[in-house]
Amino acid sequence: MSAAHARRGRPRRRIEELRVRDRICTVLVAVALAASAAAAGEPAKTPRLVTHESLVEDVLRSTELPLADPVAMFAYVLGALPARVKVYPTENYYYFSFVHDKVRYAGNIRLDAMDRDQGKVHFAYYEDLAEWKDESPVTHVVLDMAQGVAVEKLDRLLYRISYRDKTVAFALNDLSGVVPPAAAIGPDEKYIGPIFDDSAIRFFLLYNARLKIFHYVLDETVDVADLFSPAVATDRILIGHRTGFAFYRDHRLDRKILIGVFEGNARVNNYLDGPFDQLPDNFIEGDTLRDIILEVDPSLKGKIDRLGGSPDGADRFLIAPYMHYRQEDDLLVFDRCATSKAVDPGLYYACFVVDPDAEDAVPKALKGPARKHREHARAVHR
Repeated sequence: MSAAHARRGRPRRRIEELRVRDRICTVLVAVALAASAAAAGEPAKTPRLVTHESLVEDVLRSTELPLADPVAMFAYVLGALPARVKVYPTENYYYFSFVHDKVRYAGNIRLDAMDRDQGKVHFAYYEDLAEWKDESPVTHVVLDMAQGVAVEKLDRLLYRISYRDKTVAFALNDLSGVVPPAAAIGPDEKYIGPIFDDSAIRFFLLYNARLKIFHYVLDETVDVADLFSPAVATDRILIGHRTGFAFYRDHRLDRKILIGVFEGNARVNNYLDGPFDQLPDNFIEGDTLRDIILEVDPSLKGKIDRLGGSPDGADRFLIAPYMHYRQEDDLLVFDRCATSKAVDPGLYYACFVVDPDAEDAVPKALKGPARKHREHARAVHR
């Protein structure tokens, strides 16, 4: 997301001040890193360069692909991978994209925690989404030895997938020892597990048992893969330069709660659409998540598996308590709620929960008792 989109409505002078500050910070950081590397006798690391030329040539290249044959498409994708890959997102999606016949496609290979140990792998691809067009159909198949696809468990989080003469090892992201600092968990909260989002941002998923709400809290125990600037109206709100993720600096605890994802990213389901689709599947113990979901919505009893999925695996309970925002001012409702003397102090953390699909996006703490916060399901194949 561009800085212009993230900062729409910001005074020009303030924009220029931030740009100058950011340039100075970038130079200082680069100088410091170079000096540190030189002192350690290490070669300076430079970023990978992506050129417009390569993008143009991908579009102009004549290609042939069997789009109507998902098994043949799986062979194409698997054949293009190296012998070992790392699956970073915690719902175990290995994402890919390609350009074919002038059109960009996206897809994923998924080692679903519910059936990978049964020798199954999920494979999906589709014409990539864009705001100006309708969604295209998704081609999704579950592959196993019936199609000649072998899935072998080599270790707890390491799997080998083979098809014909191609074999690839898929190393799932091991966050087993990741826990939030004690000071980042409130007295009414339970830690569900660690999340590595496809945006490369890490979160702690927390559940407030008293208020029956969820929070995605920024994991700052590691280097955070973004830079943040404060909102013009309040430095309690921080917005990511790269991701557009908006966080609120908690008044009560030393932590940052996710309050917003840029709407344009959510609409096209890209890597910056928020952590709702990267739950900590590999690290959820037993029925912990299902029990919590049933506390929130008892009507789902007997209708979901232990990870909140529907019996057919097509849908999953949606945990998305943040706003889909268009401009910075949209986010100020969180600060107004958190600082309002009219809000019951016991409802403070409900100030950071909204229904992302509601037109008004009112924090739960400001809703009357008759206006129940809606829960939703979400598709799992994109």
